[in-house]
Amino acid sequence: MLVAVGGLGWFLINKQKSVNESKDKYQEFVTEVYEKIQENYWEKISEAELSNLFLLAANKVTGKTLVLKSQDKAGVIMLINDIEKKEDIPTMVDIVLANLKPFGRSRLYSLKEEKSLVNTVNNVNPGSDYFSQLGVGKSATDQEIATAFEKSAKTPEIVQAYKVLKNADSRKIYEISGVEPTIEYKLLTPSIYYVHMTKFSPTSLEEFVRVMNKVNDKSANLDTLIFDLRGNIGGAIDQLPWFLGPFIGFDNYAYQFYQQGKKDDFKTATGWLDSMVRYKKVIILIDENSQSTAEVTAAVLKKYNVGVLVGNTTKGWGTIEKVFALDHQIKDDEKFSLFLVHHITLADDGQPIEGRGVSPHISIKDPNWKKELQSRFGSSEIVSEVVKILSQ
Repeated sequence: MLVAVGGLGWFLINKQKSVNESKDKYQEFVTEVYEKIQENYWEKISEAELSNLFLLAANKVTGKTLVLKSQDKAGVIMLINDIEKKEDIPTMVDIVLANLKPFGRSRLYSLKEEKSLVNTVNNVNPGSDYFSQLGVGKSATDQEIATAFEKSAKTPEIVQAYKVLKNADSRKIYEISGVEPTIEYKLLTPSIYYVHMTKFSPTSLEEFVRVMNKVNDKSANLDTLIFDLRGNIGGAIDQLPWFLGPFIGFDNYAYQFYQQGKKDDFKTATGWLDSMVRYKKVIILIDENSQSTAEVTAAVLKKYNVGVLVGNTTKGWGTIEKVFALDHQIKDDEKFSLFLVHHITLADDGQPIEGRGVSPHISIKDPNWKKELQSRFGSSEIVSEVVKILSQ
């Protein structure tokens, strides 16, 4: 028994050595993908599980019933030899990534897709020219921009162009860097300020501070903040240690990431914001389209009792993806990279957000939710304004 196992072990080791010595660019490409998944994927995955994903993907792209000579990396490398059309290998790798849980989140990215992701995270639309869309020049006055908007058809593109250009601060940022604003705001009453954040970008904290300072001296009665995260698609989660500081203070444990049995703690990197101290009543609106970074934010605000969460349970999209460069490429005219789920986020109860979401304190599915909101704050004005927002 021991001799047989030892002999088999020697055979596999030498077989691996033989394969390594004769690797071509396709084998090197697949080997690097395989190793990067093992090392960086959020969940521990055995060699048998991973090699079988490669086998299923190979069968899919070839239309054949191939076999693994061994359920490990060496078996996968030898599997490459059985794929006649080498141009199918990127598709095979993409299928493997797409079948990692949660399904469809990890993918093989082309350089074009990687650049598109960077623009999305940075909230930049390279193809946009909002001045041209509104039919005004870059030196147009605020009144000229407003007039052009009134005369234009209110298409989604025109509305977005006006949102960006109507405000001097956001207009300046757009002119310099192409970054679009992520926050809409309005003083609803002398005592209620409404802030709607649509996504998280690298400039969101700067924008948030500016928006909060805008009304700081408007009304002595201003004491209620409605912070709307509905429809927020998430974004630059690496900015959260700075963004959450104004809500919960400096150097406080904010949230956790989980990867392969290990939890990583993240603390706030900024402190209280003076313009937020006045808000004694805070309502955070969430819905089934609040996702990713927005869900982590909602979970943290809930954990620290910053305010009352109102709405519906969030989407449950609790994954953190990262682009991993590949040193080995198989095409001269294309550069591939891995877009891989490498961590998952945890909610206020320490459980994964993925597939569960963050639940509100007050669910608007409850027929008595307005009465509960009234009892929380003792203000019919707050209830009335929240109802108006939710009905829009």
